[in-house]
Amino acid sequence: MKPVFHAFAGTTAMLIIASFWTSTLVSELFMDHAAVAAVKQDIYGLFLLVSCLAATGGSGFVLGKSRNGRLLDQKKKRMRIIAANGLLVMIPSALFLNAKAASGEFDVAFYAVQLVELVVGAVQFTLMGMNFRDGLRLATGHRPPIG
Repeated sequence: MKPVFHAFAGTTAMLIIASFWTSTLVSELFMDHAAVAAVKQDIYGLFLLVSCLAATGGSGFVLGKSRNGRLLDQKKKRMRIIAANGLLVMIPSALFLNAKAASGEFDVAFYAVQLVELVVGAVQFTLMGMNFRDGLRLATGHRPPIG
């Protein structure tokens, strides 16, 4: 049951990140400031994302206690980066952008932070995708080629 929970939480987190990232990009490129503000003010999704990431990390920690190896070590290293990016960049950026959008301040600072959020969001999604791939390898016993 723990592996299913871990996979569900991780997949849900990836879907939320993809949804945020896509919504942001589409609203910025093709919609008006009201649409951008609506996307930035969806703070409730942030709480769901943080919960899913915490559940993924916690369940992964429990699952990894009895295992070791290169794939697991790589997943752990990536999770540290994912957590640091989330706590130090993504959450503060989301809160900042929410406040700026709520007050209608679409200035240079807004767009600079928006760009950082998009870049780090793409990095987060990529790292989580790599962890997803390695998790499947761990679960099925497939090993990557050495090299």
